[in-house]
Amino acid sequence: MVKTEADIWTLLASVPDPEVPVLSILDLGVVRAVSLSPTGDQSAVTITITPTYSGCPAMDMISMNIRIALLEAGIKDISIVSQLSPAWTTDWMSEEGKRKLKAYGIAPPLSNAIVDELFAEDHKIQCPQCNSMNTELISQFGSTSCKALYRCLDCKEPFDYFKCHR
Repeated sequence: MVKTEADIWTLLASVPDPEVPVLSILDLGVVRAVSLSPTGDQSAVTITITPTYSGCPAMDMISMNIRIALLEAGIKDISIVSQLSPAWTTDWMSEEGKRKLKAYGIAPPLSNAIVDELFAEDHKIQCPQCNSMNTELISQFGSTSCKALYRCLDCKEPFDYFKCHR
């Protein structure tokens, strides 16, 4: 039975990101706040989430998956709030999440110290398969808006890179 905010955070750690299912929504850093307030014989829960992009299509699925997890835990009074400011940043991703990305074959984001990805020079991104730095950008947009498509020139494998955002 869910009784505390800590219980809610633990529950949210099991909700996967629909686009990169090896990441939880906590690994991704989209959950900004959890609020639990008593209402009669149960508690009302408010979850505040921030999309990785302001038009991210996965946010509807994330909201639905949060709602399902809370309903399954017996919580019926649920509010999910989308907060656009401050904008999501890859700095909010957990280090464990970045390790999971690499193990899944997606290069994790570089430091947000790199300025304006879209107009910056190509960055050498480490291949998540063979760890080579001998890579090249194929497309600024990969399988989803938050990823770019790269190719390793050593192992010849294509791979996604989870782009930096700040």
